[in-house]
Amino acid sequence: MVLLAAAVCTKAGKAIVSRQFVEMTRTRIEGLLAAFPKLMNTGKQHTFVETESVRYVYQPMEKLYMVLITTKNSNILEDLETLRLFSRVIPEYCRALEENEISEHCFDLIFAFDEIVALGYRENVNLAQIRTFTEMDSHEEKVFRAVRETQEREAKAEMRRKAKELQQARRDAERQGKKAPGFGGFGSSAVSGGSTTAMITETIIETEKTKVAPAPARPSGPSKALKLGAKGKEVDNFVDKLKSEGETIMSSNSGKRTSEAAKVLTPPVNMESVHMKIEEKIALTCGRDGGLQNMELHGMIMLRISDDKFGRIRLHVENDDKKGVQLQTHPNVDKKLFTAESLIGLKNPEKSFPVNSDVGVLKWRLQTTEESFIPLTINCWPSESGNGCDVNIEYELQEENLELNDVIITIPLPSGVGAPVIGEIDGEYRHDSRRNTLEWCLPVIDAKNKSGSLEFSIAGQPNDFFPVQVSFISKKNYCNIQVTKVTQVDGNSPVRFSTETTFLVDKYEIL
Repeated sequence: MVLLAAAVCTKAGKAIVSRQFVEMTRTRIEGLLAAFPKLMNTGKQHTFVETESVRYVYQPMEKLYMVLITTKNSNILEDLETLRLFSRVIPEYCRALEENEISEHCFDLIFAFDEIVALGYRENVNLAQIRTFTEMDSHEEKVFRAVRETQEREAKAEMRRKAKELQQARRDAERQGKKAPGFGGFGSSAVSGGSTTAMITETIIETEKTKVAPAPARPSGPSKALKLGAKGKEVDNFVDKLKSEGETIMSSNSGKRTSEAAKVLTPPVNMESVHMKIEEKIALTCGRDGGLQNMELHGMIMLRISDDKFGRIRLHVENDDKKGVQLQTHPNVDKKLFTAESLIGLKNPEKSFPVNSDVGVLKWRLQTTEESFIPLTINCWPSESGNGCDVNIEYELQEENLELNDVIITIPLPSGVGAPVIGEIDGEYRHDSRRNTLEWCLPVIDAKNKSGSLEFSIAGQPNDFFPVQVSFISKKNYCNIQVTKVTQVDGNSPVRFSTETTFLVDKYEIL
């Protein structure tokens, strides 16, 4: 079989994408494709048509044709088999079999065509192999991106910590009337807000310099070429070394934004022998025209004791929730004691809590359709204009006691229309052309930064921009339930304890 060219053309013979596998001028291929519709006999159903010099093997695809141009002495059975593979490749890259969608992914299709045919002859490949070859998945690139994202996240956390330290130092100095460290006094030489920002920036730069190892100089002498696709032991050893030094290696499958546990900014500072993890997860669905369809929140207090001498304890719970959550204690916990005095203790006070294991001692649930309970409201207003849609989207924090970190608002975009034109924006944005989404990124939303907006324009219809999805993480829980004190069963002497609070998103959609 000698395959001259593979092309996707309209029913009028206009070439959209064409790949020539032998030497052929553009004029000749355009002439062959223009003559193709005129040779077809509409009264009969065939999959090929011949001329004196070439054979057209084709398959209709809605308003388009997938056409292979071969020599007349090629094997027609092999031609048809190759045609079927070409036809299956196109839906892998194009969501719709339309001219603008084919043009948008023309280079992806050409690369895939080259994997099927080389120098006019069919390669022994299947669809899965073509997908693997064109993606060119690199293990080394994944490791590099994971390390880089970890360093950036640590630098941001360090920046926030340094900023809080400097602000606290300045407040303490103002109260005591002394010279604040790093601020230069209260006279004309006092550091302004802009200088403070510069100092924080310099601190972060120095922190990143100490964390990023300098690139090693290239050694002299013969070098070994890097083999693409080889997952060698050097990269794995590098990852193990980073883990031993305390670096957190993120998974490369960040389409889901990695695991939610990896998104926590910093671990608890000091983990005492009695440690509690308070975790809440929210699942929320709102309508695009307003109205809360459903909101469900689940919370739990997990107790971990690492020293058996603190096994017989009681937890003093402070419940300031006014939203009407339903509380439920563990079956081994004294329910009457909790109801009467808000104390969590075992039914048998002579027994001890398990050591070195996480025990869920209290859980709660809140389900509501009350709009005032929505922690973060999202309003998306797409309006049609002459060339497409103008989209205005805004957020507002209703629960002002919360501090939401790493907020990402994901807006779907229509495919094949290019990148959006951003007007005004609070925060930053990322355009993912592969998934056709626009990600609006906000580092912090709190009482001081409770609202913001984004405006952009793009071709499409109002329904193309839904559902809007939201993800965030918070170190303050939604239902104000906390453990304020831990005491021994005998003598009621206080026990030191540590607490880790996390508020996560399970699902947050505006449909």
